Amino acid sequence: MKHTLSKLNLILIAVSFVIIVIGFALMVGAPSGDVYNPDIFSFRRITVGPMISLFGFVMMLFAILYRGRKK
Repeated sequence: MKHTLSKLNLILIAVSFVIIVIGFALMVGAPSGDVYNPDIFSFRRITVGPMISLFGFVMMLFAILYRGRKK
């Protein structure tokens, strides 16, 4: 049975999925509750986490579309 995606594509998809999960994990924090918590505006939650997730999504697109070198 011939698969459309090669082994390299599947490895790149798995790596990009892990990167996306890491980005979302960086955005998670303790719930604010009833009291105002200024930690919800931290640099890690607002900037670093979304940028890593975006990089993971772009890498996922590349991993799906990558064809490799033709012999």
